[in-house]
Amino acid sequence: MLHVVKRDGRTVEFNASKIAGAIRGAADEIGSKLKESEIIELTQKCIERVEQIKDQKVNVEQIQDLVEDTLIAQGYKDIGAAYFNYRRERTKIRDIKSDLMRAIEKIGVETDRDNANVGNNFSSKLLRIASESNKWHNLAMMPKKLAKAHENGDLYYHDLDSYNLTTNCLNIETGKVLKRGFNTGYGTINPPKRIETAAELSCILLQSTQNDMFGGQAHVNFDNDMADFIPSTREEVIEEVLAVLRDVPEYEGVTEENIDKNPRIKELVNKKLEKRIHQAMQGIVYNLNTMHSRAGSQVPFSSINIGIPKNDDAALICRIFLEEYENGLGKGEQPIFPNIIFRVKAGVNREESDPYYYLYQLACRVAAKRMNPMFMNIDADFNKAYYDRGIMPATMGCRTYVCSNINGEEGPQGRGNIAPVTMNLPRIGILAKGDLNKFFDILNLRLEMAREALLHRYGVLKTLRVKDLPFVAGQRLMKGSENLGDNDFIEPILKQGTWGIGFIGLTETLTALIGKHHGESNEAQELGIKIISTIREFCDKYKEIDRLNYSCYATPAEGLSGKFILQDKAIFGEVPGVTDKDYYTNSYHVPVYFPISIKEKIDIEAPYHKLCNGGHITYIELDDYPQPEDVKSIIDYAYKNTNISYMGINFHIKYCRDCGTYLNNGEHKCTKCGSLNIQGISRVTGYLSLDERFGSGKVAERADRTSHTEAHRAFYNV
Repeated sequence: MLHVVKRDGRTVEFNASKIAGAIRGAADEIGSKLKESEIIELTQKCIERVEQIKDQKVNVEQIQDLVEDTLIAQGYKDIGAAYFNYRRERTKIRDIKSDLMRAIEKIGVETDRDNANVGNNFSSKLLRIASESNKWHNLAMMPKKLAKAHENGDLYYHDLDSYNLTTNCLNIETGKVLKRGFNTGYGTINPPKRIETAAELSCILLQSTQNDMFGGQAHVNFDNDMADFIPSTREEVIEEVLAVLRDVPEYEGVTEENIDKNPRIKELVNKKLEKRIHQAMQGIVYNLNTMHSRAGSQVPFSSINIGIPKNDDAALICRIFLEEYENGLGKGEQPIFPNIIFRVKAGVNREESDPYYYLYQLACRVAAKRMNPMFMNIDADFNKAYYDRGIMPATMGCRTYVCSNINGEEGPQGRGNIAPVTMNLPRIGILAKGDLNKFFDILNLRLEMAREALLHRYGVLKTLRVKDLPFVAGQRLMKGSENLGDNDFIEPILKQGTWGIGFIGLTETLTALIGKHHGESNEAQELGIKIISTIREFCDKYKEIDRLNYSCYATPAEGLSGKFILQDKAIFGEVPGVTDKDYYTNSYHVPVYFPISIKEKIDIEAPYHKLCNGGHITYIELDDYPQPEDVKSIIDYAYKNTNISYMGINFHIKYCRDCGTYLNNGEHKCTKCGSLNIQGISRVTGYLSLDERFGSGKVAERADRTSHTEAHRAFYNV
C-alpha cells in the first residue's frame, strides 16, 4: 500500500482519482476536449510510473512531477504546460500564505501601485496590510476552481480584499440627499440653505460614501443639483445689499420685488452672488484634493457630471465650477480630483446657436490646460435613447456606465457597479494558436467562469446587512435600500446595480490570432467587434436568466495591465506583438505605441462604446499642451461623425512644485525660479495621477505612448 506524504507532513493513502481530476482540470483550463477514455489512459500511465517508485512513501511533489512528465511524454504539451502553470501559481500562493509576514514586510517599505492614487503613508500601508490578509482569506473560502482561475491569471477578481465586505461604486443623487439631510453616524446634518454649505456637504457625501465602498463615487447631475441652492443664496444677497442701501436716498423704494428695474443694484447683487459661488466651487476643488477617506489612505475617487443645465442658475454653477478648476490649487498646481465629465448635446451646447454653447467652449479651454473635463456625447444613439425618455446618462472618471436595469428604474441615479471580473483575452488568443473556433470555445468557457464568479460574489455579498454599509445603505443613498432596516440583508441593493464582465488586451488577442491588430487591418477590426459582441451577447443573455444586470465592461486596467502579461510571459515566453513588452493594452484601445491619426483612432474605437454598456472610453494622445480650438475640433469630429460616447484628451502636464509655473515636456528645470522640483501628471485609467505613483506596467505604457498629432498631420498631409 503506497502512502503519500503531504506538504504539512501528514501521511495519507495514495488516491489515483486525484490524478485524473488534475488532468481533467488542466485540460478544461485551456478548452481541450479530452475524452474520458484519454483521461483514464493518461491516469493509468501515471500510476504505472508511480508504482516504479520503490519506497512505500512518496511526497506530493514527486507525484506531480510524474504527472507533468507523463502529459508531455504522451504528446499533451499544452495540457502539461497548463498543469505546470497551476502548480507554479499554487506554490506561490502557499509561499505567501505560509509566511504572510514577508508580504507585510514588503508593504512596510512601500505600498504597491495597483492604485495610482494611494499614497505611501502610515494609513496607506496599514490598509494594504489588512488588504493582503483578506485577499488570501477570500481565495481560501471560494470554490477551488474559482480561486485557481484568479491565481493562474485566467480571470481577475477586482478588489479581492473587499470581496466579502462591500460593493464597488455609486452615482449619488446629490440634490435629493442634500434636501432631505443625512447622518454620518455622529448626528443629523440638516438640509443646507446656502450654496457654500451645499458645496461643502457635497464633498462630505463623496468622502462618507467612499468610506463604505472600494470604488469611486460621482455626483450624477452636479450643476443642476447645486442650482437648487442658488435662489435662497440670491435672496440672502439681496437682503444684505438692500440693508446697506436702505438709507441711501436714490435707492429709496427699491425692494426685492422691483430690484430688476434698477440695473446698478441688480449688477451689484449678481457680482456678490458670483463671488459666493466662486468661493463655494473653489472649496470643492480644494476639499477633493485634501480631504482623505479609507482610513486616511487617499482622497476620494470623485467624478462630477455637468454640462446640460436645466436653467440659468445651473449654467452659472457649471461656468464658475469650470473656472475654479481652471484656476487650480494654491499655486496654480494641477488638481487631481474631481474628474469632470462635460456632457455635450446638440440643441443644448454643441452648436453656436445653442443657448449654452459658451459652456462647451469653456470646457474645451479648461481641458486644453488641465486634461479635465472629459467629454460625454449625449447624442450617441444609446445615450440619446435614454435622454429622449427623460433619463440623463452619466459616467464616472474610470468609465463606469450604469443605465439599463432589468430589476427596476433605469438611469444612473442611486446605482453603481456592484463588482467586476476581468478576463485575460490575450491568453485565450495564445492558446487558440490561430484556430478561431477554438478561441471562441475557450472564450465561452471563460465567460461561464466569469458568470460563476460573479454569482459566487453575489452569494457572499447578499449576507451583508444594511449596518455593514451604514452610510450608503443606512442613509438610503443606494436604490433598493428604501425599505430596509439596519439588520436587513442588502440583496435588494445588489439587484439594482450592474455586474461587470470585463476584458483586457484586445490588441494582443488579435495579434495572437491573425498577426495584426485592429489598427492595422479591417479584418482584425471585424474580428475585434465579433469578440466583444460575443461578450456583450453573453451578458445580455444571462441578464435575463439570472435577473442580474450583467454588463460588458471595457476594464480600466491599472495594476492588472502588468500582472496578466507577467503571468503569460512566464508560461508562453515572449510572443511577438503579444507578450514582448511589460503591459497589455487597455480594453479595446488601439495600442499606445501605434502611429495612427486622431480621426482613424476615433473611427476604429467608436463601435466598441455601444458594445461596452458597462463602461467605455477613448483617449486621444497629444504631444504637448493643445489649443482650445484643437480640443473642440477633436470632440466635434467624434460627436458629429461617429457613435463614440466618452472620451478625453491626453497630454503630459509638468509644473514646478515651488512656484507653480507650467513647463513644456522637454523642460526639466523651472523657467521662472530655476527649481528642479518638478511634478509630472498623466492620465491613467480615466483619472489623473502623479507620475511617481504609476505601477510598473503603466510606467512602461506611458513611456511607449505615441502622440497622435504627427500621424494626424501626416494623414491630412498638413
